[in-house]
Amino acid sequence: MWPSGVGSRQPNPRDSALRRAAISGNVLALPPFHVPTGRAVRVFICANPDDTEAERNALKEHVYPKLRDFCRENYGVEFQVVDLYWGVDPEEWDSPDLQRLRMKLLEDCLKTSAGPCFVGLVGEKYGSIRVPGEVESAEFEMILDAAVEAGLDTRLLEEWYCRDENAVPPAYYLKPKAQMLKNYQNSVRDPDTSSYVCFPTCLPSGMESSSAAKSKNDKAWRGVSDEIKKIFRTAVLQLQEKGTMKSVQAKKFLCSPLEDELDFALGKQTPAFLKKCVCYIRKIANFDRHAKLPEMARYMDIITDADRVMRNQEAYERLLKVRDEFIPTVVAASNLRVYSSVTHCDMKLGYSQEVESHYVEGLCKQFYEDMVDIIQATVQQNFDAETDPMYDELLQHLSLCKTFSSIYEYKSEALDLVQEYLYPVKGSRMSPLVVYGGPCSGKTLLLAEVAKEAYSWLQKEMGPETDPVVIVRFIGTTDFSTDLRTLLQSICEQIAINYRCLIHFLPQKIQEMRELLVNLLGESSFHRPLVIVLDALEQLSDADEARKLWWLPAHLPRTVRIVVSTLPNKHGILQKLRSLVHDEFRYVELIQRDRKACSQTLKQQLLSVKRKVTSGQQIYVNEALAKCTLPMFVNLIYREVVNWRSHKDVDDTSLSATVHDSIERLFFSVEDKLGSRFVFRALGYITMSKAGLTEMELEDILSLDNSVLGDIMVSSNLKNPLRVSYDLIARLREELDGYLIERQVRNVTLMVWANRHLHLIALKLYLSNEEDVHQMHSLLAEYFLGAWAGGRKKIFHCDNNHFAHFSHHNNPQQQQQQQQHHHHHPSQHGHDKGSADKYSYDRQTPEQPWVFQCNLLEPDIFFVNHRKMTELVYHLTRSGRTDDLMYGVIMNFSWLYTMIKIGHFDKALTDIDLAYSYSQEKELKFLATTLRSIKVKVTRNPASLSAELQQRLLPVVTSLPKLRHLLLECDKDGPKYCSIVPLHSSMDVTYSPERLPLCSSYMQIVEIIPTLAPSIVIVALEDGSVSTWDVESRQLLRQIDTARSVVLGIRLTTDEKYLVVATTKNTLLIYDNHKSCLLSEVEVKCSKHLGVTGGVAFINGFTLSSQHALAWLEASKEVNVIDLVYGWPLYQFHCWYEVTCVQCSPDGMYAFCGQYLNTTSIFHLGSGDKLATMTSEFSGGFVKSILVLDTLNQMVMIDNEGSLSVWNTKEVTNPRLMEDYDCRGDDSEVVGIELSEDQRSILICKARSIEVLDTKVWKMVEKFKAKRTERFVAAVLSKNGQSIVASMENTSSIFVWRRDSGQCMASLIEISGAIVKLIKSTHHNLLLSVASSGVLSVWDIDIITAMSNIDKTGKRILNLQLSGREDFIYTMDGSESIHKWNFNTGFIEMVFKHEGLVENCVLTTSGDLMVTSDDKSSQYIWQTTTGENIFRINGQKITQLLITHNDQFVVSLCEQNASRVWRLATGHKVCNILVTLQHALITTANTFLVGTTKNKLLAVSLWSGSVSKKFICDDGITIVNFKLIPDCPDYVVFITSTETVFIWSVADESVCRRVQMPANFLKNLEDFQISPNGKLGIVSKGDENINVLDLHSGKLRLVHAAGIIWRQKLSRDGRYLVYICFRNCEEDDDAGVVSNLIVMRLADGKSIGTCSLYKTPTFLCLSQRALNIIVGFEDGSIGTYTVVDRVDAALKIKIATSNSRQIVNNAAQKVRPKCSTHAFKTISDCIWRESTEVFSRDSPINLSDSGEAETTTPTKKSELLQ
Repeated sequence: MWPSGVGSRQPNPRDSALRRAAISGNVLALPPFHVPTGRAVRVFICANPDDTEAERNALKEHVYPKLRDFCRENYGVEFQVVDLYWGVDPEEWDSPDLQRLRMKLLEDCLKTSAGPCFVGLVGEKYGSIRVPGEVESAEFEMILDAAVEAGLDTRLLEEWYCRDENAVPPAYYLKPKAQMLKNYQNSVRDPDTSSYVCFPTCLPSGMESSSAAKSKNDKAWRGVSDEIKKIFRTAVLQLQEKGTMKSVQAKKFLCSPLEDELDFALGKQTPAFLKKCVCYIRKIANFDRHAKLPEMARYMDIITDADRVMRNQEAYERLLKVRDEFIPTVVAASNLRVYSSVTHCDMKLGYSQEVESHYVEGLCKQFYEDMVDIIQATVQQNFDAETDPMYDELLQHLSLCKTFSSIYEYKSEALDLVQEYLYPVKGSRMSPLVVYGGPCSGKTLLLAEVAKEAYSWLQKEMGPETDPVVIVRFIGTTDFSTDLRTLLQSICEQIAINYRCLIHFLPQKIQEMRELLVNLLGESSFHRPLVIVLDALEQLSDADEARKLWWLPAHLPRTVRIVVSTLPNKHGILQKLRSLVHDEFRYVELIQRDRKACSQTLKQQLLSVKRKVTSGQQIYVNEALAKCTLPMFVNLIYREVVNWRSHKDVDDTSLSATVHDSIERLFFSVEDKLGSRFVFRALGYITMSKAGLTEMELEDILSLDNSVLGDIMVSSNLKNPLRVSYDLIARLREELDGYLIERQVRNVTLMVWANRHLHLIALKLYLSNEEDVHQMHSLLAEYFLGAWAGGRKKIFHCDNNHFAHFSHHNNPQQQQQQQQHHHHHPSQHGHDKGSADKYSYDRQTPEQPWVFQCNLLEPDIFFVNHRKMTELVYHLTRSGRTDDLMYGVIMNFSWLYTMIKIGHFDKALTDIDLAYSYSQEKELKFLATTLRSIKVKVTRNPASLSAELQQRLLPVVTSLPKLRHLLLECDKDGPKYCSIVPLHSSMDVTYSPERLPLCSSYMQIVEIIPTLAPSIVIVALEDGSVSTWDVESRQLLRQIDTARSVVLGIRLTTDEKYLVVATTKNTLLIYDNHKSCLLSEVEVKCSKHLGVTGGVAFINGFTLSSQHALAWLEASKEVNVIDLVYGWPLYQFHCWYEVTCVQCSPDGMYAFCGQYLNTTSIFHLGSGDKLATMTSEFSGGFVKSILVLDTLNQMVMIDNEGSLSVWNTKEVTNPRLMEDYDCRGDDSEVVGIELSEDQRSILICKARSIEVLDTKVWKMVEKFKAKRTERFVAAVLSKNGQSIVASMENTSSIFVWRRDSGQCMASLIEISGAIVKLIKSTHHNLLLSVASSGVLSVWDIDIITAMSNIDKTGKRILNLQLSGREDFIYTMDGSESIHKWNFNTGFIEMVFKHEGLVENCVLTTSGDLMVTSDDKSSQYIWQTTTGENIFRINGQKITQLLITHNDQFVVSLCEQNASRVWRLATGHKVCNILVTLQHALITTANTFLVGTTKNKLLAVSLWSGSVSKKFICDDGITIVNFKLIPDCPDYVVFITSTETVFIWSVADESVCRRVQMPANFLKNLEDFQISPNGKLGIVSKGDENINVLDLHSGKLRLVHAAGIIWRQKLSRDGRYLVYICFRNCEEDDDAGVVSNLIVMRLADGKSIGTCSLYKTPTFLCLSQRALNIIVGFEDGSIGTYTVVDRVDAALKIKIATSNSRQIVNNAAQKVRPKCSTHAFKTISDCIWRESTEVFSRDSPINLSDSGEAETTTPTKKSELLQ
């Protein structure tokens, strides 16, 4: 048994052999080309390029993208087509290099494709034979002799072919075409004249355009190649006839590429393999007769004899041999798919475009169907790597192990030492083996080889029955292997699975994880020895002190071996290892090897590819090896010399002296071959990607890059789709083979650098230009966002000078070429934007969803788009695309859901925090907090994510509008997983502020100033320090020390340039705020005769304008004005009385100086002149504060008692008194004053009250009084001015009051202690609170006020009614009021006040009229739109109110007196009902009132009041519950106390059906529901089961609920059951979840939606129309929800159109409607007596004005009653 846990997955006997091999680390047992997850579907297209151009273009444009989507969506793998002719210049089609590359890629496709691998397109053309690229010397000379013998001129052959002695055996190779055509004027025989013609190909500069030069070159090459082919064909045929050359040998000279490829792919293959291949044969009937048409030369092989054009019969015969003999033979022996079609030509035009288009259309359809068929038959859906992170991790390392070991060339004695270490030895304990060496010394390759061979080594040594376990990790190559915790976890899980150890849980502490590893090592045995290989310990992150190696076991069991590698001088790791492992024999150093050995290795390597170097060249190779013998350097030399021809001139500069230089040389040579722009961008993209790129991704991305396309595209090739040709990618891969390696990550194969050295040099060469890097990151971000997918076209514009700066690295050849280019083409380097042609083209990049959905009906079966997950955020952050990061990722529901579903919750939080650090959007911070609060819930049940988020976002979305995007995303994608969609949420927002401890007590804090940056504050302490803090990160950013004096206060200018500190030395210290350096120190002086007697006058106060500081001393009448820029005093303002406050105008022109005796003087700041003095008539106090309303040209003086006077300052020298507001009766002092942002309100906070004044009318509009024992500390207004946020003395809470209702909507507890100060930051609407403990908290007022957006009645909701149109809700809460709520917004719009406590309430169908009754024996009729109480009846206490379905009559049931039926339109009685009924219901035909009384069920006529029908139970039996059947108006279902269910016909007074329930079934009957058709009954008994009773068969079905059911409701259509259940108490506390709202689909008993309720529910109601749910809560709030079952996906529309989603669209709707209160009539209109009614004189004669029809539908009964 294990003390702590690992993976619970035990090996399963059904696990595939591949999986078992992978988990045990048997690398050699894995498939040769890939690890078990498979690779892309790679299809090679074999065809003649010219006669299949239309087919290949159509497939490329229309079919391949669809197949790619199909593979991605259904299998999570790529679909790649290898068509090397597409996009390549036709003149290069017969290039020997291209043909060689085609054969290499054909072999690769056949070996590695996960599905279909070969498609042959065969037409009427055989194709020409190839120009041989290289011919062995013996063969070549034999052919040359035969050609001479045949009388052919062989000069051309001798000029174009050159002997190379470095080939083994020597060979003749074709000289480079470009070099020959450029430097040599070629003579070939003119077929018409049999003479030689000259092709001038080197055009004088500026004489002819480049396109003309190219066409001449092309023509020259065609002549040369035709002549070469002719010589080879004639000579080889002659040699074949003589028998000198065998047919197998001759075939390579006489075959076309088509035959070669078909033979290679289809010959000698197994029938099983041939199932993955397809051939399409197109035959054209009677084609020979059209040979003379010039256009037909594309579709058949032709020869010209004199003037006659005819079909080449020799080529045709070879075609027939392949097409009609070879392929049918293959078909006969296998299941190869072959489709043959015969096309008939147009009589005149031959194989016309129309005929071809018809064939192409059919081919495209057939091709798509065949590919899908083969893919479905051969590719497996592999979810292993998706669902098992440990398996995915080890596959990635095995993939790297295979790749690295494949390039391990240079065997060394180190390998033997490691092999010897792995073998079992006698003795008790072992220690780890350490391999170390410098960069590029081959550590990783060595360890990869060890990991690959270890399994077989141990089996050979210990016997075949031994089953070793080999675990390999290349640290730093994956996120899991970089972090110590996840590294140890994955190793422990792999060991546990191999040794069948069941681990119950994974340890949380890293030390316990290490203990677990040590325990698991003990499970190994001689039968199953364990080898752990850890490469590159220095790549571990420093988290958990991983680099100290405390976790590495120093002593190992006898059957365990651990091999580690490290750099010798990185992070001190080797030194740590030496302190752990003392045995010197346990260290293997990889040192530079002997030059001779390296030279011998190099020679062997060259011979293996049939190459060597001349003795003269070997001298320079030896010189290079004398400088360095690192394995990588030797390999780089090999890469260079393998291409040396024997005649190549070699010198000292031909080989580099270091690894670094050799790599640069390699990159430069690739640039020369493939073009610098292409290589720059291609290698740049691979280097900057986070995890590497796939071939298809690189092709897609380069196709989006206009700068690359502009360089490689010819204008004639600009067509849809616009893409780079695959041959460039293939050639790049070939050139960098072994350096750009493959790495398997899940279902994709990524290209990555083989080691960090290559990466660093590529970084230096290709990613050193910041502007370029930014642009490339942006393009990668666009690609993974899918910005150009789905046929969206991107503009193509070619800008030739875009890469001019790319010559910054020292590629000498490149620089020389560019200088020549500058010299010859100066005009191309001007920014001529007008000449840049701009077109839009489809680049065929794929869609990038977060998940690939295999089955739309099963949303939880999917493949994650891991490539997007890995790369997108990385590139968005680095390209600064914060909006895309916010809306494309973080606010994307699909991303959030997928991250949580695959277990990456913490990674999602990290990404959100990262996005917040870039954008500082408070919405992101709120989202992160929200997700943390629901972590337990959503990780347990990811489907509930949308409902959980909506509940929390809806209340705050008006305050945090950017969350709306996520809200709408939840609406769009959430119902796939959870069918409950909250429309209005009343959930109280949980909110915790940012906290920063400043000091031990608030007494030490002098002042706190908020800044323009939301989380940065400046704090002055009494010890003289002024600190700038980042509250979020709790970092001290800057600090000013003024220890020489005590700080009195600090101020900051509006532009935050200057920080001014006042000290007790009566000086102002002016600092540069950003640099924290002192600029000047100015003394504040006053006139001597004004000095204070008997003491020192300190600075009483100071304020700042943009350029000035204004300061005054205690008891001083003078204000000192100081220039901030120069730091000197300017002048003094002389006031009448002692100065109490100073305020500058916003424009910085005027200063308003408040004084004693309520006097204010205005001064001009520029000149120092006094402009005016004003005195308020309340002259007893002093001016406490001055407010300047610049928008109204007004100035407000507020005195210490809160009285204010308003002055018009339009004419600043002559201010006019506008308004006086007297507040002297209140004895409490003014604590704080605030002007609202819109300058419409002024808040005056006093110790005992808070007053709000309206600046338009200058009247008090609200006043909030404190209780006797309470005093206000501070109060501020919210941003919109609708809420007041305040704190009380000696309390640790912040309170939020709604101004319109006066309700306290929220109370937020500050855990740090009593709040002593509140400071508002107007820049970001933040509130700073200081606690008595000296802790500063930063609150977001937007979020605080969002809490006040939730309406509450304050008492538990006891009942609610929904209007017929379902637009309003009416609630009863046991008070005197009924509240009318707007269903869509969730706001209370009206309150209907009653005299007594409301007991009953009913609505008419339209909802226009409401009838209520209270406990004062009154009934009221209300007009709901106006709120008017239009009729009141007194006299009888009502127990139940009902309205008939046609809204004509009201039934008032009483217990004591006779019940009545009365006409709603007039208030007149229709009849009395003398029997007492309980729980009465009106039948749908409005005929009967059905109710119970003891053991009877009675049906009372609504017209006469008499009992018309009755059912009487036997003695002692009572009726427990009854329901009417909605669709059957005259039937009642009821349950009796004997557990019997009856269906009773009211009309016939007969029992139709009786069902007996089990004994004691109804012991705890809670609820009983009937489906509309009467077939099902739903019974709940207050337990965890839902009882579904089939009333026809009597069968009872039990459905288990998620908890103890509190209430249940059946939907109107009977399809869904909605219930609320309370959580099981044994469950973990789920962040305040009280109960769950669940919707169950009755058809299959499946729960289709769950939503947590965080308040105690008190009432549940369902709407009749759409399935809307309304829940009333204990605090008097309501929540509204709707159900969107994905079976009824059309219902989604109702969410999008609901007002709760539209409210944030319309700015006007953000302001809540004013809630109106309507009172009852004090005088009744009618009084009921025993059997009569007395109407008052002034009562309305009828009530039909309200919109009710005055007359009823005439019936006999109603006529009789009248």
